[in-house]
Amino acid sequence: MSKLKLGPLPDEKPVKATVDIPAAVYRELTAYAEAHAADTGGSPVPPEKLLVPMAIQLMATDRGFRRWLAQRK
Repeated sequence: MSKLKLGPLPDEKPVKATVDIPAAVYRELTAYAEAHAADTGGSPVPPEKLLVPMAIQLMATDRGFRRWLAQRK
């Protein structure tokens, strides 16, 4: 299997947040959790635990967002 962009998940204290996710997105997150477990050799994590690392990865690699942040300072 090819390497996924999302690496090992950090073990941090969770913060409570409520988000409504479309069922199709939840199914994809569940599938991604399975692929991530296979890729890292771990157990699948609950799909909700993928949301923050995925958002962090997206924001870190989004060039437009990075430019916007740099201009904002």
